[in-house]
Amino acid sequence: MITRTTGGKAPTISAQTSPAAGNMFRQDRTTDALLAGGLFAIICIAIAADLGGGEQGPPALAFLFGALFAAPVFFRRQRPVTVLLVTAAVLVAYYALGFPPIGLALPLAVALYSAAESGHLRWAIAVSGALVILSTAVRMFQGDDLAYLLGFESAGSVGLMAAVIALGDSVRSRRALGRELVRREHSARLEREREAARRVERERLQIARDLHDLLAHTVSVISLHTDVAAESLDDDPALARRSLVAVRDSCSRAVSELHATVEALRSPAGTTARGDHSPTPGLAEIPRLVDTVSDAGVAVHIESRGTPATLPAVVDATAYRVIQEALSNVLRHSDATRVVVALDHHNDVLRVCVSDNGRGSRGGRTTGWGLTGMRERVALLGGTVDTGTPDGGGFVVDARIPAGGPS
Repeated sequence: MITRTTGGKAPTISAQTSPAAGNMFRQDRTTDALLAGGLFAIICIAIAADLGGGEQGPPALAFLFGALFAAPVFFRRQRPVTVLLVTAAVLVAYYALGFPPIGLALPLAVALYSAAESGHLRWAIAVSGALVILSTAVRMFQGDDLAYLLGFESAGSVGLMAAVIALGDSVRSRRALGRELVRREHSARLEREREAARRVERERLQIARDLHDLLAHTVSVISLHTDVAAESLDDDPALARRSLVAVRDSCSRAVSELHATVEALRSPAGTTARGDHSPTPGLAEIPRLVDTVSDAGVAVHIESRGTPATLPAVVDATAYRVIQEALSNVLRHSDATRVVVALDHHNDVLRVCVSDNGRGSRGGRTTGWGLTGMRERVALLGGTVDTGTPDGGGFVVDARIPAGGPS
């Protein structure tokens, strides 16, 4: 916990370590104390054995060096290289004073391990190699046999120091691997969260497109039929009643589809409570869609070429929405009297072409959210949408949708 105190004085920061950190600190200190005590005891035993064969036995000052070898162990975690250098200097001083031999590897073992464990492998190899070379040179100068030094003394010391260094480096590698695995797991979790957020955003866009298409078509039909009802209310009450009935039916269908969409959103599996069918209509609903446009006074002709295949639900719904948006634009902008809806099933591509005999692109239908959403919807499946005014006039929406769904 960090607290700051202000009010005329300089801010003060007090830190309170967590229980876990405190326990780890005590465990580290306990381990270091055990290592220091063990190292001191082993060195004192080696000094007392006096392998050099001195007649008067080891002096008391030699045992003091045992404490000098053990004391730096308490700082090995914070300053591993410094501890290694200090231990090596103490070892050189020990032998320079002519005290009983205790070997090279034994006093350096903890320092070499700590340096390798902390990632200072080069320092550990350099210091151990320098001491081996220095020891061999001094022993040769004192008259020891070179073959004996290289074949027995140096080989044993080098082997033990190499084993300690390898152990420290392997521990470091395992810890680094553990940290890398934790980092990768953290990165994977963040990526899963980002992917979930992207899926939510795509679903929101899909819902927005569906609602736009539904409401735009419904409002267009209602607007047209209310105009008809208003104009024929006095002269042709029967026509006015039919137009109002068409308005009521369009509103009922829109409300029903909105209910189905909300029901699907609340369902964990994305299905309605009444069955496993999607609330979004498909090409099977085209006749009903055509009826609403025909009731508004626009003749709709449907053409189907090729062999209709069973389409994935997303392709079926996308084709329906393309036709719905195209017919809505016809009602709102074109002043057309005839529309042709052509469906062409060929080479794993469903082609949907909606053409009318209205005013063409001068009616302002080349821009807007409807055509933009249509293009985005088809592009998600890997398809394309072309729009424009042909030479003979009118307006054409030509969509090519892969029949296999999104790749």
